[in-house]
Amino acid sequence: MSLTTPASVRVRAPGKINVFLEVGDVQDDGYHELATAFQAVSLYEEMIATPADDFAMSVSAKGPVDIEGVPTDDRNLAIRAARLLARTAGVDRGAHFAIRKAVPVAGGMGGGSADAAAALVACDALWGLGMPTSELAHLAAQLGADVPFALLGGTAVGTGRGDELSPALARGRFDWVLVTNEVGMSTPVVYGELDAHRERHAVDIGPARRVPAVDPDVLHALRQGDAGMLAATLRNDLQAPALHLRPDLARVLERGESSGALAGLVSGSGPTLAFLAADESSAIDLQVTLSAAGHVALHVHGPVPGARVV
Repeated sequence: MSLTTPASVRVRAPGKINVFLEVGDVQDDGYHELATAFQAVSLYEEMIATPADDFAMSVSAKGPVDIEGVPTDDRNLAIRAARLLARTAGVDRGAHFAIRKAVPVAGGMGGGSADAAAALVACDALWGLGMPTSELAHLAAQLGADVPFALLGGTAVGTGRGDELSPALARGRFDWVLVTNEVGMSTPVVYGELDAHRERHAVDIGPARRVPAVDPDVLHALRQGDAGMLAATLRNDLQAPALHLRPDLARVLERGESSGALAGLVSGSGPTLAFLAADESSAIDLQVTLSAAGHVALHVHGPVPGARVV
């Protein structure tokens, strides 16, 4: 452990899109097995960590992000991450986090998980721990299913509850247009609606697999860097329940797909919508079209690296 304490550490961590998400049947403990393919995209949470006696944080918004409901106490995943690292490493110092949020809150893009990953990286640097990424990833998995991916970034397959990660090869660049929504969605509520949806339509859709798996065609499309091929394989089992809860999102999906997107889907548990474009110029055209229609539309690309000091 280094005795040198930097005056501050600045970390950037990306949001994510689930380009594929199959949800298994509900387990006895109420959770679901997942099989997902994540892609980290260029919409970043920024954190500046400074030394302090205890843990505290402040939150501001970068762009049209509603931060009113973001807790700044121990309910926040970033502070829980820092406390976990301090206990694990035997550190008796704290930190203050100034977080600038660009990833939508409760938007299905893992913004809170990105903050937690940023806190692990920031405190590791701030306290001079030099902890291996594998150890940080082990701590990240204790905090939530999306935190290990926010730490590692790139493209990965997640199984179990989404926290058992295997890196996936992705060539080239994929361009996306995100349409954010100021009214967030609760992940547990969307999963509850999924279970209800499956009960309502049991005759039509059949039982969910207990152990889901990522479609090999998705991985092939990512390896090829082929946006058209990926568009044909996008899937999110949470999309139907999210659209049932929020019919307004379906209209935006239709507008994006009729305005030049190769395909669109609900990101994670929603309500952010992700539209895959053929290339950068097509994405810019789509962003302009959707913005002109009154939506908050952001052009991002992936894959990008995970949480890191900048």
